[in-house]
Amino acid sequence: MGKAILAFAEQRDGKLKKNAYEVISTGKKLADEIKSELVSLLIGSGIEGLASELGSYGSDKVLVADSEILKLYSSEGYSSVLVDAVKKCDAGIVLLPASSMGKDLAPAAAAKLETGVAMDCIGVAFKDGKLEATRPVYAGKIMTKVGCSKEPFFITLRPNVFSVSAPSPDKKASVEKINVGFSAESIRAKVKEIVAAAGGKMDLTEASVIVAGGRGMKSGENFKVLEELADALGGVVGASRSVVDAGWRPHSDQVGQTGKVVSPNLYIACGVSGAIQHLAGMSSSKCIVAINKDSDAPIFQMADYGIVGDLFQVVPVLAQEVKKVLGK
Repeated sequence: MGKAILAFAEQRDGKLKKNAYEVISTGKKLADEIKSELVSLLIGSGIEGLASELGSYGSDKVLVADSEILKLYSSEGYSSVLVDAVKKCDAGIVLLPASSMGKDLAPAAAAKLETGVAMDCIGVAFKDGKLEATRPVYAGKIMTKVGCSKEPFFITLRPNVFSVSAPSPDKKASVEKINVGFSAESIRAKVKEIVAAAGGKMDLTEASVIVAGGRGMKSGENFKVLEELADALGGVVGASRSVVDAGWRPHSDQVGQTGKVVSPNLYIACGVSGAIQHLAGMSSSKCIVAINKDSDAPIFQMADYGIVGDLFQVVPVLAQEVKKVLGK
């Protein structure tokens, strides 16, 4: 039996994030392959009740660090708990989501253990007994396979790329509490306030459908047509950097190299030319549809389906047809 695989299950406000199920499902597949134990880690406050759910998705054991000190994320606090968990279960592989939290937590913990980390990976597989992670580099133009010469090997998984296994209600995991060995005063950087965005919109990285607008939208007011289509499809609206720089949409909507990297099932690009920085953020989408009046726009080279036309004529019709088909 190989060393344990540790999967960090991200939660916010007492609810597991979608990426938690992706990380655990991926960890289970790897653990089965090397006949190892899958250990999941929950960190937060008032989250012990989530442990039983992790067992149904494949966890053999769930480590729970439940403390008021850990109610809000802190790099210092969470990385200390993660390092303790790694040592406790003697993990050889540590999986985290490539979310805002995971991208901060993985390198912080890996640095404390003086080991390596592969960020934003889109594939993991064993080769000759060693784990290899596939990750895009150079704005997605090249895919590299990386390994780590030292254990544990930290890997963050790009959201929406890895499948979620069907839960098994009969599968139970043992639950073990981790003592938090530090005080609130020892954490030097503290979260004082969280200002939540209005409307409670789904995060772009977890959306199955994204309707994105580029400079071809001409103004922020015109994004209403994209919002109508996104609502009909049960998705969210994204934007290119030029749109965000113009002040038409908030930075939280930005897709691209300096925004968010997304992998939805459906990505509809409206009035987006397809600059390489934008393509780097959405190239791993399952299906890409481009709507642009410029037939030479680079986005068409990436698209699975393309419509050459005025988006202000095409999108409203598309939204109406979607509503008819879905009975909305």
